[in-house]
Amino acid sequence: MSRTSAVKTNAVRLLESAGIVFTAHEYPVDDGLIDARSIARKLGRTPDEVFKTLVAETPAHEYFVFVIPAAGELDLKKAAQAAGRKSIDMIPQKTLFPLTGYVHGGCSPVGMKKLFPTFIDETAQLFEVMFVSGGKVGLNLEIAPDQLRSFIQAQYADLTKNQTDK
Repeated sequence: MSRTSAVKTNAVRLLESAGIVFTAHEYPVDDGLIDARSIARKLGRTPDEVFKTLVAETPAHEYFVFVIPAAGELDLKKAAQAAGRKSIDMIPQKTLFPLTGYVHGGCSPVGMKKLFPTFIDETAQLFEVMFVSGGKVGLNLEIAPDQLRSFIQAQYADLTKNQTDK
């Protein structure tokens, strides 16, 4: 089943209660480096395997969650297309906690206050496991992409800017 730390976040509790196989990894945060690329380095993984969770909204205040590789940058046009909307923008950082229950740097795609439509970058399918936030800064979850996708009712989509798009 799962090998978890003593840390019991909402994400950890939900996955455990559903019997989802995952491994929790704690990493040091005292250096202040909590961006996804730094987390990948701390976990000994590539930035392609470690994913960050981003929340965006439409002008009509519809919210969507996008899970993309640490090395990637969300392409807002592709995100809007995946969501079936004309346009989409990142939410203001101050909105994150009241909306999701998670802080910046610890936002997990699992266990938000509400299950928002979620899209996982299609590159996740290239890996046996992917790493996502465990619901607090200093905690990441190692989980099979299809297990995560199924549990949070997400869809795979092309979400990141290509090198030529930048």
